[in-house]
Amino acid sequence: MSRVLVVGSINMDLVVETGTFPRLGETLFGQGFATHAGGKGANQAVAAARLGAEVTMLGRVGDDAFGRELKAGLAAEGIATRWVTETPGVATGVAAITVCNADNAIIVVPGANAALSPSDLNAVEAAFAEADVVLAQLEVPLATVEHAAMLAARHGKPFVLNPAPATQLPPALLAQCTLITPNEYELAAALGEPAARWQDLLARLPGRVAMTKGSEGAYFSDAGGVLRHQLGFPVKPVDTTGAGDTFNGALVAFWPLGLAEAVRRGCAAGALSVTRSGAQGGMPTLAELNAFLGSQS
Repeated sequence: MSRVLVVGSINMDLVVETGTFPRLGETLFGQGFATHAGGKGANQAVAAARLGAEVTMLGRVGDDAFGRELKAGLAAEGIATRWVTETPGVATGVAAITVCNADNAIIVVPGANAALSPSDLNAVEAAFAEADVVLAQLEVPLATVEHAAMLAARHGKPFVLNPAPATQLPPALLAQCTLITPNEYELAAALGEPAARWQDLLARLPGRVAMTKGSEGAYFSDAGGVLRHQLGFPVKPVDTTGAGDTFNGALVAFWPLGLAEAVRRGCAAGALSVTRSGAQGGMPTLAELNAFLGSQS
C-alpha cells in the first residue's frame, strides 16, 4: 500500500434535521441534530487509511473543542497528525447543514482551513519527500494548493487534485497535476469550458483525468488518449454523502497498482460507501472492500 500525504480541509459538520426550511426571521423546531467529522481533506484521509494506506494529514484546526476532537478522531483512524496544527484565535472550520426531506442547505465557514499557508508546507517539506503520492482538494487557499503541487514536483511525487469545490484551475497548477479527479461539472469548471462535451475535455488531457459519474462509475483515458470506462458497482444506496471522497481516498491508497486498477477499486469503495449513512461513517475497510469485490466476480 502507498504512503499518502493529504493536504486539505478538516471540518466539523453540524447537521440539523427539520420538516421545512425556515423563512427569513422565522424560528422552527427541528427533529434532530448531530455532529460529524468532515472536510474533504479529512474525509479522503480517512478513506485511504481504512483501505490500508499509511496516511499523513497536513492541515489546520482551531484551538478549540472541535479541533481537538477532530484531530483525535484522525489519530484514532491511524492517520499521522503531527502536521495538523492547532491555530490560536481561529475557530475550527464548520459546515452548518440543514436537512429537509431529500434537500439540504449548507453554509461552510472555513475557519482555520483558510489559515493553511504555503509557509506551513515549507516547514514540513520532509512530508512531501517521504510520501509516495500527494492528494489535495480546494477547500484550503488556492495558493497553498499550488505550493503543494510545486513541492510534490520538486520531490518527484505524483500530485492528485480533486478539484472541488468547482472552480477554474490556473494553467500552471493544472500543468503540475499528475491526475485530476473531478465529476462532470467540476471537469468543465476546472478547464473553463462549461459548454464543452466531457469526452472532448478528457481527450485534451490524456492519462491525466479520472472523472467520476455517479452510479455509472468513472471515465478516464490512458496515456495514448484511449477512453476507458470503469462500470459502477450496483448497490442499493442509503446515503451518497462522501462517495466522491471515498473514491479519491481509495484511488491514492491503491496508486501503486496502476490507474486502471486504482479506479476500479475506487469505484467499488465509493459504491460500498453509499450503502451506509454518513460520509466517514460509510467508508469501508480493506477487508470489507475485498469481500465486496470478491462477491462481484
